[in-house]
Amino acid sequence: MKPDLLLTNIGQVATLAGHSESPKTGAQMSDVSIVENGAIAIKDGKILAVGPTTEVLAHVTEAPRLPEIEFPGMLATPGFIDSHTHLAFGGSRENDFAMKLAGKSYLEILESGGGILSTLRSTRAASQGELVRNAFSFAEGMLSMGSTTIEAKSGYGLDTSNELKMLKAVTDLREMLPINLVSTFLGAHAIPPEYEERTDAYVDLVINEMLPAVTQHGLAEFCDVFCEQGVFDIEQSKNILLAAKRKGLKLKVHADEIVQLGGASLAAEVGAVSADHLLMASDDGLESMLKAGTIATLLPATAFSLDTKYADARKMIEMGLPVALATDFNPNCANESLFFTIALSCYKMKMTPREALSAVTINAAHALDRGDTHGSIEVGKAADILILDCPNPEYLTWRFGVDLIHTVISNGEVVHSKLGP
Repeated sequence: MKPDLLLTNIGQVATLAGHSESPKTGAQMSDVSIVENGAIAIKDGKILAVGPTTEVLAHVTEAPRLPEIEFPGMLATPGFIDSHTHLAFGGSRENDFAMKLAGKSYLEILESGGGILSTLRSTRAASQGELVRNAFSFAEGMLSMGSTTIEAKSGYGLDTSNELKMLKAVTDLREMLPINLVSTFLGAHAIPPEYEERTDAYVDLVINEMLPAVTQHGLAEFCDVFCEQGVFDIEQSKNILLAAKRKGLKLKVHADEIVQLGGASLAAEVGAVSADHLLMASDDGLESMLKAGTIATLLPATAFSLDTKYADARKMIEMGLPVALATDFNPNCANESLFFTIALSCYKMKMTPREALSAVTINAAHALDRGDTHGSIEVGKAADILILDCPNPEYLTWRFGVDLIHTVISNGEVVHSKLGP
């Protein structure tokens, strides 16, 4: 074989192999399939071979297109997959944070012009180009910290033209960065001021105007709903999700974040790929997700930023529910780092480093319906690979708050490296 790129003498390769058809559950999440002194051959953006260096080199018949690179003492993993972000929006919310530190409640922040309505105003006022520039900055930072696939939601326009503008901005961004972007329509993120106390009318707008426009232009792959007390109730959420399903969109649900409303059970009922947050999910709701094959996507940085309780990851893993992790990057939780997310999952949700690594790679790939192409280092899959300046998975959380990235490879190309381009 003649690879384009050949990585050799890697201290450990965590391949996460063997779960392309279904996510890891239970004890499987601790098995990251380590290859010692490994090598990875890449051609045409795909993984051509992976295994011990001696075995891979034995099959190389011609020198690679680029010089062979050695990584002794380092750890290779699949590229991280951030399966829940609110990447594109206008403005920023640092003033909200200052008010929160001063003891102001969320209601007081809203009354002073902050909160989600501040982001709504800034997003509506921004041009599509401005949204692209903002999102580019965030996504570039995420890529430099190892996220080679990022889900990006709309949800701060809350009318048809501005929701389309947000999704079009993500489409534009896809052409500008060597990163895999997955678009999600979240028109049902909040109730805009012009529909205050007319939630049913807004639901009708989402179903009858926004969804047809989004799907007509092919701007989203998923539809999400913020199913929560004071936002969209179970019936309203179900109507939106089923309408989206009829339009051919896959489903996600913001579920049981603040109160135990039943969002987890709804996600299972409608066949959602994932239910996200789940801080307050009931045992019955989690059991329903388990039976339906719905992935639990946990967002510990949100609990950190809100200074609230964390989701019960240990219970979910021990009951056999597949668990993924994501940043929940948004104006109220500006967390771009899955390294930070991994650390929080271990320190605050008692996950092990290997479980967390499974949760940001192969399980996160399944949370975006990409388990067959991404999330593990296996022959034929996309060559999205991280080389980390650490010797093993446990080091990821022992040395937290540090940039451990040595090299980022996305679709077979070196896109970031401590050695330079």
